[in-house]
Amino acid sequence: MSHSQQYVVGLVFYPGMTALDIIGPQTVFSALPGIQIHRIWKTLDPIQTDDGMRIIPDTTFDNCPPLDIICIGGGLAQSVVVDDPEILAFLRQQGSMAKFVTSVCGGSEFLAKAGLLQGYRCATHWMFREQLAAAGVPISTERVVIDRDRMSGGGVTAGIDFGLEVAKVLYGEETAKIVQLLIEYDPAPPFDTGSPEKAGADLVNKAMAYAAALNLKVK
Repeated sequence: MSHSQQYVVGLVFYPGMTALDIIGPQTVFSALPGIQIHRIWKTLDPIQTDDGMRIIPDTTFDNCPPLDIICIGGGLAQSVVVDDPEILAFLRQQGSMAKFVTSVCGGSEFLAKAGLLQGYRCATHWMFREQLAAAGVPISTERVVIDRDRMSGGGVTAGIDFGLEVAKVLYGEETAKIVQLLIEYDPAPPFDTGSPEKAGADLVNKAMAYAAALNLKVK
């Protein structure tokens, strides 16, 4: 797995984010050679995720180096910060220089609001598909979408699939397969209801009501 190429990866964190959106890709990236990971927020103060986990950033918007890959995830409380001008300005600045501009789950909404998805196909959490489509973003129901220098993953757990696809692009399929084996990513879900297409309309409606109640609690 040795590789001479070096990549600087920036993972954008924020209060109310869903931890697994970013922890999944980070787990994959940290197993790759030549990867320098920055966990970024406005300050170095601890961030509380939407499930109560606390994460400590190690890089701020102001001292972040130029990134090869920038990634942002979603969260139950992302509506509180998704229009934050500092976040959108940072995404625009780094996105204009990065080799790859990426998102997982509802992180696609940040990229869209930063003007970074015009003309690019995108994956996102199924609850965000309609509003992104209404904003003019071509939406895909695929687990991971790669459209030129834009890479996106669907909801939450798709971040691991996303990370492995990024690994394949950067280092080749064999290295990505090795990482998949090392993290023993061998999903065997107990239920086949992981997408709205599989779950059916009744369960989708119940899930949306359940998520709405959770969102109120987070806020």
